[in-house]
Amino acid sequence: MSRVNRREFLGCTAAAIVLGKAGAAEAENKLAGKRPNIILIMTDDQGYGDLACHGNPIIKTPNLDRLHAEGVRFTDFHVSPTCAPTRCSLMTGRHEFKSGVTHTIAERERMSLKATTIVQLLKAAGYATGIFGKWHLGDEPERWPDKRGFDEMFIHGCGGIGQSYAGSCGDAPGNSYFNPAILHNGKFVKTNGYCTDVFFAQAIQWIGERKGKGPFLAYITPNAPHGPLICPEEYEAMYKDKFPEPEPKGKKKGAGRRDVAKFYGMITNIDDNVGKLLARLKELDIERDTLVIFMTDNGGTAGLGVYNAGMRSGKCTPYHGGTRVPSFWRWPGTLKPADVEKLTAHLDIFPTFCELVGAKVPEGVKLDGFSLLSLLADPQAAWPDRYLVTHVGRWARGKAAESKRALCSIRQGNHIMVCRGGPWELYDLKADPGEKNDIAAQHPDVVKRLEATYDKWWDEVLPCLENEDAVGPAVNPFKELYWKQFGKPAEN
Repeated sequence: MSRVNRREFLGCTAAAIVLGKAGAAEAENKLAGKRPNIILIMTDDQGYGDLACHGNPIIKTPNLDRLHAEGVRFTDFHVSPTCAPTRCSLMTGRHEFKSGVTHTIAERERMSLKATTIVQLLKAAGYATGIFGKWHLGDEPERWPDKRGFDEMFIHGCGGIGQSYAGSCGDAPGNSYFNPAILHNGKFVKTNGYCTDVFFAQAIQWIGERKGKGPFLAYITPNAPHGPLICPEEYEAMYKDKFPEPEPKGKKKGAGRRDVAKFYGMITNIDDNVGKLLARLKELDIERDTLVIFMTDNGGTAGLGVYNAGMRSGKCTPYHGGTRVPSFWRWPGTLKPADVEKLTAHLDIFPTFCELVGAKVPEGVKLDGFSLLSLLADPQAAWPDRYLVTHVGRWARGKAAESKRALCSIRQGNHIMVCRGGPWELYDLKADPGEKNDIAAQHPDVVKRLEATYDKWWDEVLPCLENEDAVGPAVNPFKELYWKQFGKPAEN
């Protein structure tokens, strides 16, 4: 997803000056340079509708609901339609295509080595930095998080625990959601317990060790609730009898219930871990010095058939339901609970963090986002009439140029224009949030204007797709390192 307008290349501080009203600017300046601890939690494949606080009538998420109740809530916040692209845009403040990420596998998940990450800038500004969970921006050693700004690295490989593909993208061999082998600062450790519990426990331990040693960024990225849908039995038991008939089409009797029960169980397990994290911040007496952010990496998945907050579609689509996600920002004593209805995105996190910690954006780094500090200070602050562009990518190798209008969309204001390889569809999200009524024929002027902007954007990103013809290593690097450390099993 990318912003395209006349302010496209403004740096974060300049953007804040341009956008701020006098009153909002004064409040915003009080946030600039405050240098809180930052904990960014991003779950995998959890949709906007997979939270009780968003109206889901079944799921139990009391701790995430608490973040919602006690924080600033960006209610129209968007990410990319799949996981590696979102992670790349978050790291770089730019549309993922500009850093070569167009897929989740086949070397096309690798973030360009030329990209500057927000973590590098935070580290240069004196922050300790740690990642706990999913990276998914390159499994080769030169692309690991510890080469992109992280001091502490505790990750699995590929897009999911146990996944493996030909080339560079793959996890440790034989890995599973229970007792996974995790890459910790360059060496594998064999852990005990359920994966989400393991990631949060390591993050909480690291945070405790940081007390009194300066500000930190903890990037907590569990692979849950991404499939395969596996959770501790007690969490599945909470939901297995909650779903009414009829069963989802195409499923064997009972399978649909079990799938969603596990999915919701995985989310409630995440919620319990968020509760443990918040309790530890209070014990350490640092909760008022700590900004906790919760978001997810794309639209809904396994829970779509149960509740999707009235939106159309989910992950891997360019519709509203494919990119709109939760975004809660809790900072006790500093941020007042409020809803922000402005069109915002993961692209905005990079400039926001820069301004918040006093980090300087290097010359030549062109960002696609705006600092959110003005909105965090005042939900009614001035905000640009921005464009956001989404492209699902995932085309076949060598098919980039001819995939210009395959599964893409462009959003401005209440209008979203979607293309699935045929004619453009146009929807008014204010009048039609479920994107049911195509109004392209009634508004050719809007279609023409948005199409011209999209064409300009495509011409800009097409030369950046550096991974399209990349050839990966013969042996996956996680497997190779694991076998070097523990030995390769003998072949029969």
